[in-house]
Amino acid sequence: MAANFMFPPVGFGPGSQPGPEEGEDLAYLAMPSGMRVFEPHFPMVDDPLKASAACRMLTTLAQDAGDWTQAGGVIRRDIASLDAGARSILADAMGEGEVAIAIRGARKIDIQESVFAGIWRVAENGREHIEIGAIPAAVLDSPPIAVPEPPMPDLGVVNAPAILTELLDHAAQHRAGGSPHAINLTLLPHTPEDLDYLDRVLGRGPVTILSRGYGNCRIEQTARPNIWRVRYYNSQDALILDSIEVTSVPEVALAAPEDIADSAERLAEVAEALV
Repeated sequence: MAANFMFPPVGFGPGSQPGPEEGEDLAYLAMPSGMRVFEPHFPMVDDPLKASAACRMLTTLAQDAGDWTQAGGVIRRDIASLDAGARSILADAMGEGEVAIAIRGARKIDIQESVFAGIWRVAENGREHIEIGAIPAAVLDSPPIAVPEPPMPDLGVVNAPAILTELLDHAAQHRAGGSPHAINLTLLPHTPEDLDYLDRVLGRGPVTILSRGYGNCRIEQTARPNIWRVRYYNSQDALILDSIEVTSVPEVALAAPEDIADSAERLAEVAEALV
């Protein structure tokens, strides 16, 4: 009598799955698509005088980006001295990049990354300025919001207490520049009550970041210091990864030093084209 391992397993191989002729097609999860890439844009200029002021600012920004270092922190440039026409040309040249940030709390700040990575337009109280850096200073300066400790439900909570213990322990030990620590909720067994309890204990902070580089990534600051909720969605807006990160700011939102150096060269090219 032949041993079982001599025969192929049931349910595998050609003919084991329903085909199109039987009204069944294999369904695959849609993967992210439509990656945004840099496309240089040279604005149309009617008034050379207005263009010269915008060109000088672009040249200054290019020099700032070239001089920027991680140790030096954020470089800020005020554009209040520019008239409306020059600001319009400058905004047209900078465009809108991958990352948008909203800060709501004691301060209301709207931030949009330009098409030049690491060059940010920051609007607060009707005034706008430009910052060069990995992330605008207001994101790092936004303090968490205190939330009361909610009572634990009598039923349904299984893994949330252990997850919270791990998160809070790493958050207490985290220091700026330290290695991040992440918990992947997508791969971790949990109940709906676990997620609800985690949300209530962690709370919501003032900062929300949306990155649209490859699919969508929504990053939310929690009310606990150094703890962020990071969710990735595919091009169909289906959640494909849900995680919690212990870090100063999740890396996906940060502009890399190499990208900022590249932005310096591209800004200089646009400024030269406007001359």
